[in-house]
Amino acid sequence: MSLDTTLRLLAKASGLSVTDLATAIPRAGANTVSAWLRGEKLPGRDQLDALARAFGVPAGALLAELASTLDPARTQGEHDLLAAYRALDTRQQGALLEVAASMAGTRRGAAPRAARKAPTKKASARKKAAR
Repeated sequence: MSLDTTLRLLAKASGLSVTDLATAIPRAGANTVSAWLRGEKLPGRDQLDALARAFGVPAGALLAELASTLDPARTQGEHDLLAAYRALDTRQQGALLEVAASMAGTRRGAAPRAARKAPTKKASARKKAAR
């Protein structure tokens, strides 16, 4: 879930208005808070801490949302897959991991085939000599 969606849900659940949040957040006016809730701007670390206090949630929860939003290595498909995975129960998550590992040709917890190092000529020669 995106940070702006999380902030909107928390604001609604806590009954806090944009003005209430702007009052609780250092260096943030109502326009800035509105921009955060629309996803047009991102709050800084101090503002995230203040938002977490205002909502009564751990700051780490908001930081995790922000980090997943900013991870340039993740494609939209990876974000979608992660969101779908989180919606599953524990048994379904385990089954999905088994299927994904099978499709990637790996064991759970092992590196994918493409990420494994190819054996060197020296290692291959040692292996032959050991037989």
